[in-house]
Amino acid sequence: MQQTFLFQAMIYLAAAVVMVPLAKKAGLGSVLGYLIAGIIIGPACLQFIGKEGEDLMHFAEFGVVMMLFVIGLELEPLRLWRLRKSIAGLGGLQVALTTLAIAGGAMLLQVSWKQSLALGMIVSLSSTAIVLQSLNEKGLMKTAAGQSSFAVLLFQDIAVIPILAIFPLLASEMPATAGAAKDPHNLVSALPAWGQTLIVLGSVAVVVVLGRYVMRPVFRFIAKTGMREMFTAMVLLLVVGIAVLMTTVGLSPALGAFLAGVVLANSEYRHELESDIDPFKGLLLGLFFIAVGANINFHFIIAKPLLILGLVAGVMCCKMLVLLVLGKLFRLTKDQNSIFSTALCQVGEFAFVLFNFSLQEGILSKEITEIMVAVVAISMAFTPLIMTLNQKILNVFAKPVEVPHQASDVAEEDNPVIIAGYGHFGTTIGRFLRAHNIATTVLDVNSDNVDWLRRAGFKVYYGDASRHDLLEIAGAHKAKLIIIAIGDEEKRLETIETVKKHFPNLRMLVRATNRYDAYDLMNAGILNIYRETLDTSLRVGVDTLKFLGYSPEEATRSAKTFFIHDEQALKHLSAIRNADEYVVAVRENNAELERLLQADQEAPNLDKAEPKDKNCLALG
Repeated sequence: MQQTFLFQAMIYLAAAVVMVPLAKKAGLGSVLGYLIAGIIIGPACLQFIGKEGEDLMHFAEFGVVMMLFVIGLELEPLRLWRLRKSIAGLGGLQVALTTLAIAGGAMLLQVSWKQSLALGMIVSLSSTAIVLQSLNEKGLMKTAAGQSSFAVLLFQDIAVIPILAIFPLLASEMPATAGAAKDPHNLVSALPAWGQTLIVLGSVAVVVVLGRYVMRPVFRFIAKTGMREMFTAMVLLLVVGIAVLMTTVGLSPALGAFLAGVVLANSEYRHELESDIDPFKGLLLGLFFIAVGANINFHFIIAKPLLILGLVAGVMCCKMLVLLVLGKLFRLTKDQNSIFSTALCQVGEFAFVLFNFSLQEGILSKEITEIMVAVVAISMAFTPLIMTLNQKILNVFAKPVEVPHQASDVAEEDNPVIIAGYGHFGTTIGRFLRAHNIATTVLDVNSDNVDWLRRAGFKVYYGDASRHDLLEIAGAHKAKLIIIAIGDEEKRLETIETVKKHFPNLRMLVRATNRYDAYDLMNAGILNIYRETLDTSLRVGVDTLKFLGYSPEEATRSAKTFFIHDEQALKHLSAIRNADEYVVAVRENNAELERLLQADQEAPNLDKAEPKDKNCLALG
């Protein structure tokens, strides 16, 4: 039976839906679940996937591209600069020492020095996708091991640039046809080595200029249309376009996407970009892991089991030993060093790209690449299991210790206050909090307003605060409170419902346009309501009393009494639905308010005068 596209899609989805929850329930993590799903539906078991699995791998690698773009968005250039010591120190030593160790071992096995150096550089890289996914699932990203792993992975991602630039210089006399045909989409493969190096550096410069000077005006124009699907389409176009550019010049598309993300990390559209691309990233990453599992060549492994498994054990043990030494050098505790070394001991997804590239360039033979691709796939499959076993052992003896808050330079937004809506009302609040050095994350959906405020020195992000995925990225799960200062009444209520549903522990302080709007907010369960007209109106009333001869103390005290009883009146009147009953209640409360204010003025001890009836209600 010829398998249609829909049949293949059904197989992949069914495998993921069945295996991933089972793996999660067994404590193995989603990554291992995806890998097992790929093995089951692949040539080794049910054979639902045949040769098309190889083509699927190229498509699924786009999930890694999107993941690197999102990682780049979370890393502002200033944060990268602050982390330069841990990134360059720990990450640089890991890549250098692992490269030397692997290259030395390969040379002992009679491999030429050029091939050994290429193998060392490729094997030194770890899997960003597997490590970050596994650390996040286990809640280890905020630990010292998690932060150190992230620094190493970040350096490895950056190191791909010089590695790809060095590879053409390692090409031997072996013609490319001995291994694989040149990629027809690579337009620079015919150039000399120095020319390819210049093209690599020029392409990186193009991505930086594009993200820095071109994309912000484009996103601003798209945002003005108010069509969310067009914004999503523009994000996908950006990532796909960069991938095409990188592929054309023989570079890793994931690397280009990462650079674009870093350049856009300071953009006001950062959170919106991340939330729009996140569903595509998650789906394609799952597909990538399934493809890795499906492409493990068990026939090849069975034919040479001792060689393949021996190389897997040797590579993983070598990397783990280097990581353990570096962890001790950088003063990680024993339990954190154990997590750090087991997390990064595999070979990463970039190896598939680099082995193919080295085959095309005639650096490595086809036999060596086939063996090493199997080693990479098995090491990736073993990693989630090794991490899980290591974590279970550690849980018996100790719990991971979190790094200090100030060390979390690479974390997403985790400010204590989120301000949703940054018009005149929200800006005043933001300025007040800023003057008290209280960090805030600000979201506003008006692109013109966001642009103006950022030029004025405010850090404001473009985004719809009623979307839970965007609030999640903005740090709502960590924040203490959210100030909902959105001008649109319906959007305010929508945001309130989103916060109540997804972030029930987040305290809400909500703006109300008038008392009728306040009724709706009260009925929605909001306790902290702030009517934008009330305070200003009372200020006018206080000044009027002063001009008419009242003392400042009397005028201020009367305004305070009015405010207290008016707030009480809101609770009573918000529950009245009948128009006639509402009018009667208003008249009664106005009369009661006049009586209380008169009694307050006549009280002998004015500072301690309180309403006699604690349950009385009033209306202003």
